[in-house]
Amino acid sequence: MTILRLLAWLSPAFPTGGYAWSHGMEWAVDVNDVHDGPSLLSWVSDVLRFGAGRNDAILTRNAHSATDSPAFLSEIVEISRASAATRERYAETIGQGNAFRLAAASWNPGVLNAIEGDLPYPVAVGALTGANGISGDDAVLGVLQAFAANLISAAVRLVPLGQSTGLAVLAALEPVITAVAEETRHATLDDLGGACFLSDIASLRHETQYTRLFRS
Repeated sequence: MTILRLLAWLSPAFPTGGYAWSHGMEWAVDVNDVHDGPSLLSWVSDVLRFGAGRNDAILTRNAHSATDSPAFLSEIVEISRASAATRERYAETIGQGNAFRLAAASWNPGVLNAIEGDLPYPVAVGALTGANGISGDDAVLGVLQAFAANLISAAVRLVPLGQSTGLAVLAALEPVITAVAEETRHATLDDLGGACFLSDIASLRHETQYTRLFRS
């Protein structure tokens, strides 16, 4: 039962609007930093290992363990909001988190409804999976896989790339996703941070990009 819930919540059909955000990928494609399968694999791998992917894993894990501690969960929410590197990154995580809370109404998400104000996406997923008895490892693997799949989907449309190339990149990312999940297993909020500067610059550049199909 629990795995069915996780699959539903992280499905592309779950109405969080993840398809509308490229996480700066649109700018990276525009300047030819991402232009084929290998460059896409390199870009997404770095974002997972050194950027928002790693931070989302840490936030998901900590929120997962804080479902019985409202004060700590509120602290995680505040830190997650503050850790967004750019305006569009903030809009991305808040937009998806708030949408996740609304979409999860059928599962009686009391732990989410108790959080006041805007809700970052990894915190929303972490808290709800924790409250539903889904393992933290499964939750983090799901979040990372869904995040990578969204970036790949954006690149497939923007470059454009064939669907087969996108799937090959997703398959090649499996060791990266499992490694990030393992490395963050005992991570605390003090371990948040990043060194994926070009991805952050891409997000900043996207704010003023002349032609945009995505919201970030």
